[in-house]
Amino acid sequence: MTTADYGFNERIKKAVNELELNEFVIGRVVLEHKERYIVKTEKGEFDAEITGNLRFSAKNREDFPAVGDWVALILYDSEFAIIHKILPRLSEISRQAVGRFGEKQIIATNIDYALLVQSVDRDFNINRLQRYLSICYASKVEPVIVLTKTDLVDANQIVEIVEKVKSRLDNVPVFPVSSENKNGFETLIKFIEKGKTYCLLGSSGAGKSTLVNNLAGKTTMLTNSISESTHKGKHTTTHRELIVLESGGIIIDNPGMREVGIVDSAEGVNTVFNKIITLSAKCKYIDCSHTSENGCAVLNAVANGDIDKNTYDNYLKMEREKNHFELSSAEKRKKDKDFGKMVKNYKKNKGNFL
Repeated sequence: MTTADYGFNERIKKAVNELELNEFVIGRVVLEHKERYIVKTEKGEFDAEITGNLRFSAKNREDFPAVGDWVALILYDSEFAIIHKILPRLSEISRQAVGRFGEKQIIATNIDYALLVQSVDRDFNINRLQRYLSICYASKVEPVIVLTKTDLVDANQIVEIVEKVKSRLDNVPVFPVSSENKNGFETLIKFIEKGKTYCLLGSSGAGKSTLVNNLAGKTTMLTNSISESTHKGKHTTTHRELIVLESGGIIIDNPGMREVGIVDSAEGVNTVFNKIITLSAKCKYIDCSHTSENGCAVLNAVANGDIDKNTYDNYLKMEREKNHFELSSAEKRKKDKDFGKMVKNYKKNKGNFL
């Protein structure tokens, strides 16, 4: 395969020229595991590491390569290479790093569409879909909802679920599919464009790996069954991996996410809850919290049914979480800055202690 098969285009070519990287081999990261990377290039597939300088200059985890990145390499033999630079990212899907509040975790980069995968039986949750949507809008990535395992419910239930999604989530394509009887796959496959990159997001057991296998027309990802005792999905995908479909579309599968923490961009949340944001301009008070104030247009809309109560509750929860993340992130940046000053002063005054 060529780099064009992995999404290389004129935008990336322009970046290579502007950054004067033509003497390097250009490739795309297709797999990441503990700071070791598999990179696809015109010259083949290489096991790669980053340079010491790139590691030293990295301020946080976002400065390291991620699956989907285009990178500049120097090849050292037929299998090993060193990554010298990460090309500018078109998009970056991130969430709050689990257990490290105030920090981001990159899920994938240079994504055109995010396939938000939920099964129509136990996994279906519109509030969680709204979380995924906020991540997509903040990342400038087009969301697409894929409802799997439609063979487990009857046709009327599928219609009800699709209508429920469309009533709460505006202008987002919805594709109901069944990996068992292949219903809906023909329509979804037609949606997948050659050269475009699609990132799968969803919980364990939602059917992401089976979805990839059906889109690819062959087994590319290991799959597993739902746990009969817990009714929760078993983790099958343990790493992020980029796969090129025979149709030319590019898929990035991800491990299941049970925590979908939103990050510090207000744009994502505001886009998902656009109706609430628009109504807030009519509130009596500029700093209205939309929780108890007299003259709150949002509360009035919830009371008369113009805004869904579940949507309103989810908005408040995500808004609090976003604000908390912003404060935690600012505090972390301040601590890092203070530590940097301390190190700088120590080096400056080191001679005075000798």
